[in-house]
Amino acid sequence: MEITEKEYSSLTEDEKRFYQRNLTKKGNYSLNQAAKEAGVKNFDKFHNSGYKGLYNGETANDIAKRKGLRYREDILDNMGSDELIANLFRISQTEQKLKRDNIKGENNANDVHYEVGKKIRNTIKELGGTMPEDYETPKKSLTELEKKEK
Repeated sequence: MEITEKEYSSLTEDEKRFYQRNLTKKGNYSLNQAAKEAGVKNFDKFHNSGYKGLYNGETANDIAKRKGLRYREDILDNMGSDELIANLFRISQTEQKLKRDNIKGENNANDVHYEVGKKIRNTIKELGGTMPEDYETPKKSLTELEKKEK
């Protein structure tokens, strides 16, 4: 569901998180299709390549540990809206580059994902923005918030 900028700005932080999380789920689905076409078989390694670029070498497990999450708890469900947006940008730019440059081979796709993540990280740094690993972890995961609503 698309919403206007005005509608988005009136959302609470948790509503923004749900909205951005939904976009990242859709984006990851498309990215996985592009990665598969490029020859990726080990999707954990592929996704960790992107995280390592964006999070200064951290894997999904490193991020989960830093956030104090339980085993197998989804890191994306434990991000604020701005951190999700940085990840969505990484996801969409990686997908576009894989397709545009007709990337073939698992190692090449992993390298592209890492480089895109690193470039986004460098852009955030140049703009004086908050580095992804410096964002606060929300008190409640989106899964916890969904359970509370039911």
